[in-house]
Order: sequence, then structure tokens, then C-alpha cells
Amino acid sequence: MLLSLAMVTWLPGTLPLAGSQWPMVAIAVFLFPIFIAALVRMLLSRADRHSMWLAFRCLPGKVQAALGALVISGVTLMFFSTVGGGNWQAPETKDGRYFVFDTTPGARGTIEVSHSQYEAVLESDQRFMLAIPGMLFAGAAYVVFAAGELRRADAGLRSS
Repeated sequence: MLLSLAMVTWLPGTLPLAGSQWPMVAIAVFLFPIFIAALVRMLLSRADRHSMWLAFRCLPGKVQAALGALVISGVTLMFFSTVGGGNWQAPETKDGRYFVFDTTPGARGTIEVSHSQYEAVLESDQRFMLAIPGMLFAGAAYVVFAAGELRRADAGLRSS
């Protein structure tokens, strides 16, 4: 869902959820408990990275393809949002004027920009902020599915 919203920022028109802060709060409320639960599940399985990878390889092909597509789309979104955005970030408005933070070495600071430049930086910033949690959710799904597969395999060994 988050990666889909990030992709929507490339469509012309009004940005989805541009002025509201509640999506980031909702993402944080859901992301941290889910991600921590996935890590705890992985730690409880006592598996190393190689075993997790082998367990992932035992998952059905559709699950592997879906998780792979999520990761590839997230990496692609992050790549294009960092490459296309240049050195500007943190767009804001003050008194009807548009400002961004310029991270160019030697010229760091807040600068005034046009409305179109402000919109471009806002889209890039929003794309980046939606892609990161989307990839973390995909990583949590990978860990949960692989740990579940390890647990299923261990239960199969015990019953034999």
C-alpha cells in the first residue's frame, strides 16, 4: 500500500495526503510493533542468515515473487527519489513563500524556490518517506514468512 502511494506521486495532479501528518503517525504506530515482532520471531527461531534464506527459498513461488517485487519496487522508488530530487529536501512554506533545505556541500542552508520546484521537492520527499516504511514492512514480511517456514520444518522433523 505504501509503495503504491509512493508511485502515485509521479502522476500529475494533486499530491495524495500532501498536507496531512497523520499518515506518518499511522505508519510509525504500525511499523515499529510489527517490525519488532518480526525481529523477535526471527531471534526466537535461532536461525542464521543462511538458514533464513533457505527457508525463504522453500516458500511458494508466488510469495517469493510478491516479496521480491515489493523490495525491487521499493529500491527503485528510493533510487529515483534520491537521484531526481537533487540536493534539496524538507520543503516548507512561510508567509506564502516556498523554501527548501539545500544540502549542497559548501552551500548548505534554506533557500527560496518557485512553486513548481517546491512541488517537485515535496513529491520526492513524500516518495522517499513512503518507500522506506514500505520496504521495512516487506522486510518484516520476509522475516515472518521465513521464520514460519523454519518453524514448520522443525515441527515436521519432530513429528517424524
